[in-house]
Amino acid sequence: MSVGTKHIATFLLGAAAALAANKYMSMTDEEKEKLIADLKTKARNFKEEAEGAADKAKDYFEELKTKGSSAFKENFGDVESMFNELFGKKTTTDTKTSA
Repeated sequence: MSVGTKHIATFLLGAAAALAANKYMSMTDEEKEKLIADLKTKARNFKEEAEGAADKAKDYFEELKTKGSSAFKENFGDVESMFNELFGKKTTTDTKTSA
């Protein structure tokens, strides 16, 4: 039986967790409270950055939607009429003449 990279990664992850648990258990109560407060602060900052990035992404895609369509029409203005010819609804006069 060979030892794969998954086995090595699992072993290293388990060793790191055991060391972290041992370190936490050897801390004083004040150090534990400080560690938890630091983790909460970092999590709060991460959440605020993620929410800001989500808002920026929403604004970016809205801007891209409006500016992208206008840029497309500027560069490929005749494409819209071509699409209308290809995929547009047939009028009743066209269907009567073709029938």
